[in-house]
Amino acid sequence: MGSRKKQMADAIKEAKKQVAFAKLNNCPTSPRKMRLVADLVRGEKVEKALNILKFNNKEASGRLEKLLLSAIANWQSKNEDADVETAELIVKEIRVDGGSMLKRLRPAPQGRAHRIRKRSNHVTLVVGANNNTQA
Repeated sequence: MGSRKKQMADAIKEAKKQVAFAKLNNCPTSPRKMRLVADLVRGEKVEKALNILKFNNKEASGRLEKLLLSAIANWQSKNEDADVETAELIVKEIRVDGGSMLKRLRPAPQGRAHRIRKRSNHVTLVVGANNNTQA
């Protein structure tokens, strides 16, 4: 019984070694704008994703490019013996959640005020080695 648990623990540890993640918290961009860029790189190979982000002219793409480079570096630190080029890393998951909201007041006609919501977001990016050999 104990050896089976140890085998399962080793298998889980190996699976965790194959993936690495990076998080960006309280990014001062609305989640909707960030999702537009995140949808472009979801499921892509890391090299292609970096090219997409580098040549996209949205502000969010610069932030996501930096986050992707951080996730790659985290994967490298977990797998020091492996090579990034031969591992064929892919963007397994990219999730954009709403963050905290700064609420401000803007003057409106006739003495009224309108509320301005300055949105932020949290991005979680997971990269992993592509084990599925697809033809």
